[in-house]
Amino acid sequence: MDYLVAALVFVATALLALLALSAVFSDERVVARRLSGLTAYESGQAADANPVLLPFRDRILTPAGQRIANFAVSAAPVGYRARLGHRIVRAGSPRGITVARFVSAKILTVLGVAALCAASAAFSTPSPVMWLVGLLLVVGGFFLPDLWLTNAITNRQSKIRRELPDFLDMLTISVEAGLGFDAAIAKLVRTTSGPLAQEFARMLQQVQVGVDRVTALRGMSERTEVPELDAFISSIIQAETFGISIANVLRTQAQEMRLKRRQFAEERAQKVPVKIVFPIVLCILPATMIVILGPAIVSIGTAFGLL
Repeated sequence: MDYLVAALVFVATALLALLALSAVFSDERVVARRLSGLTAYESGQAADANPVLLPFRDRILTPAGQRIANFAVSAAPVGYRARLGHRIVRAGSPRGITVARFVSAKILTVLGVAALCAASAAFSTPSPVMWLVGLLLVVGGFFLPDLWLTNAITNRQSKIRRELPDFLDMLTISVEAGLGFDAAIAKLVRTTSGPLAQEFARMLQQVQVGVDRVTALRGMSERTEVPELDAFISSIIQAETFGISIANVLRTQAQEMRLKRRQFAEERAQKVPVKIVFPIVLCILPATMIVILGPAIVSIGTAFGLL
């Protein structure tokens, strides 16, 4: 065990020294300093002529990560990849994440947690409890990216649900002022931001490249899976099919969305008393009991000679 600890300390020290020396005296730093005096065009031409002039990240880290991601995706089942891709789309592809990057992140998280558990086991005496805790940590590391993705989906759906009533109000005003449906959406997309505006912008792009409006609206419904937005899209599709006035449909939907938002706020307010019970029981009640019963327990113990 002593030899193993000494070897680990030696390897860690050597790696830190190599990292410090490479950060100060590496060829990449010298090339970066020389390229900083060139224009963007000259830097691009130099990188095309000699790939060694590219940064270390673009030459080594990015291709290696891409190979790991491709291997991880090829090893995953096809059905899992399809479901994961749909979930990433529902989350809005945060930080440009793809299926390959997500799967590789899961693998790297598991390897990192396993390495930490192995390092902790090397400096202590392993026991069955430690092995069980390590196994649970590894399993938790595998599902940690899924929890992050689920949280991203929930937050995005909540933002869409909050933005929809105001968006419909502005859309109704624009249509009643004389703009067409697509023109009104395009105007709101240019003047607003958020996930709802991004989805409508994507819908408009699909319509501009030749996709019919009904298919584009249904695609937006599948990408978001928000019940309120699904109801709005269904009403617009019915208005398109039966020739109903879009302005009347928008006005009705805007009123209904405002009512639903008020009901949702009232529902969350009604849940607060139930949720606040747990912090009271776990945090406030024990401290209160200690303050109230502490002196009594001391007095009783002193009277019976226990203290």
